[in-house]
Amino acid sequence: MTFQDQIKQGIPAKLPAAQDYPLDANRAPKRKDILTKAEKQLAVRNALRYFPKAWHSELAAEFAQELNDFGRIYMYRFKPDYSIKARPISEYPAHCQQAAAIMLMIDNNLDPAVAQHPEELITYGGNGGVFQNWAQYRLTMQYLSEMHSDQTLHMYSGHPMGLFPSSVEAPRVIVTNGMMIPNYSKPDDWERFNALGVTQYGQMTAGSYMYIGPQGIVHGTTITVMNAFRKVLQQGESSKGKIFLTAGLGGMSGAQPKAGNIAGCITVCAEVNPKAAIKRHQQGWVDELIDSMDALIARVKQAQANTEVVSIAYIGNVVEVWESFYQSDIFVHLGSDQTSLHNPWSGGYYPVGVSYDEANRLIRDEPELFKTKVQATLKRHAEAVNQHTAKGTYFFDYGNAFLLEASRAGGDVMADNGIDFKYPSYVQDILGPMCFDYGFGPFRWVCTSGNADDLDKTDAIAAAVLKQIMREAPAEIQQQMQDNITWIEEAKQNKLVVGSQARILYADAEGRMKIASAFNDAIARGEIGPVVLGRDHHDVSGTDSPYRETSNIYDGSRFTADMAIHNVIGDSFRGATWVSIHNGGGVGWGEVINGGFGLLLDGSADADRRLKSMLMFDVNNGIARRSWARNAEADFAIKREMARTPKLKVTLANRVDEDILAKLPL
Repeated sequence: MTFQDQIKQGIPAKLPAAQDYPLDANRAPKRKDILTKAEKQLAVRNALRYFPKAWHSELAAEFAQELNDFGRIYMYRFKPDYSIKARPISEYPAHCQQAAAIMLMIDNNLDPAVAQHPEELITYGGNGGVFQNWAQYRLTMQYLSEMHSDQTLHMYSGHPMGLFPSSVEAPRVIVTNGMMIPNYSKPDDWERFNALGVTQYGQMTAGSYMYIGPQGIVHGTTITVMNAFRKVLQQGESSKGKIFLTAGLGGMSGAQPKAGNIAGCITVCAEVNPKAAIKRHQQGWVDELIDSMDALIARVKQAQANTEVVSIAYIGNVVEVWESFYQSDIFVHLGSDQTSLHNPWSGGYYPVGVSYDEANRLIRDEPELFKTKVQATLKRHAEAVNQHTAKGTYFFDYGNAFLLEASRAGGDVMADNGIDFKYPSYVQDILGPMCFDYGFGPFRWVCTSGNADDLDKTDAIAAAVLKQIMREAPAEIQQQMQDNITWIEEAKQNKLVVGSQARILYADAEGRMKIASAFNDAIARGEIGPVVLGRDHHDVSGTDSPYRETSNIYDGSRFTADMAIHNVIGDSFRGATWVSIHNGGGVGWGEVINGGFGLLLDGSADADRRLKSMLMFDVNNGIARRSWARNAEADFAIKREMARTPKLKVTLANRVDEDILAKLPL
């Protein structure tokens, strides 16, 4: 069968042969054995409902074995035999171009060059799934191939509930992931209900089909690291020869070494999974691999002496690096961590003193012992960080829940008031006040032709638009504008593309709308093919996350999730091609609600109308909320937007003199 025929058939008419698991694949960790016998029977029953009754006897035994072996039913037998990657949009069988664009984005998320655990349909973060199983993938692609422009596909945590009549103005796909009743949103709830096959953890851009490989977080990390160095270095002092120490090379965290190179420092990134470290080295995202502590210390001292810009992957546990660097008197200028601590008990963070393979065995066979060892390691990790910060290291939480989980483990990470952490979140110190409050956040696009020349042309268009805007931009945003102009002009030489021909930069509403409109005009002229617009959920208004995206909101509302919900609903009727809302992502299940979108530009006047309506709201919804929280930068930004947009009227916060409050008899 052709690729197109396989897409259109969905579940095969004939039972495919069982498949052997690829020996070279990066297998997802075995999940916790948490279900009772009755619940395991229910999980198998749930899985079998995708298939004809005649197949049930054979598949039941196979699915039960998968559940016992992996803690999940992935349905490996039903993985298609074609290569899964982002093909040119014209190669997808579809009645409407919007549906074809979504198929392209789904395949990009599952491309083995992009995805962390592609056999298990996991894109990044150890558990960020596009689907729960291969039957869901097949059915979803079939539905999209049948979709017309007056239908909407509704996705329930990876499960395609069905195509429903709607309208041309409606989104083509509505995605929800992990939307649990609040009292059922603890980590073990995810383990249980995901094993039953009724919900999934979509991370942010994994379950919303908008992941573009590590490039997205390379940019965010570059902006973060550059600004972190600006906080600690003297005016005019270079970051060359200065150390940025962190951990994590799988999925999103694999971007750190590349970002360190762009920011111009020595990056040391520890990774316990050799396959993840080797993959990043082969892809050119990290310069050197070292698996000996003595060799690492010698190499870092050499790099410091020569004021080098270099990235080094250490295959081992980061706690040992912190401790050994302290003992060897190696000064760390910047420190952070990007292991998947949103998922601490299922492979997101590994204990020190235990081999990688043995730790994976403990996850499955002795989960309580694994948890004990992880918590002991977190305490030791915190202690080592504290030793360095006492010498002047600037440590920031990079939004992976390191400080949250370290505090829960009893680590010394709390401030004197017993409420706040002693170290800031990078959003509190850097991205919040410097970027998000001004409306600057991740704006990304994918050239659906698959043509690298199209990407070059969009890079040039975006750079020209930003330069034009910068000429009249206020002083408050000049630094953000220049950082992103530099980024986009150097993007090609930094070889950021993995998978689809995609790009990202940070822009405010004005920048996003003007760049997108210029793209649409170029498409209309036939200069480039159709373009998909999107963003990370990690943005101005996409996410409510009290320990990350909204951690610099101090009016008591950071634990609310109204903003993210309004973001998705508002985008859906203003022109988005698809929208998504997730529980979890980045900092963990039950800790965050986040939303995203995708929008296809096809060169039409309708696309131009949609992009202007949707992008304006998508950004300013968040600025308005941040302004209401009395964030000065957001207050400046929303007033500027209201002056530019007469129909925008936002409730502004009145300031209260502190002496009035101080005199109250409370």
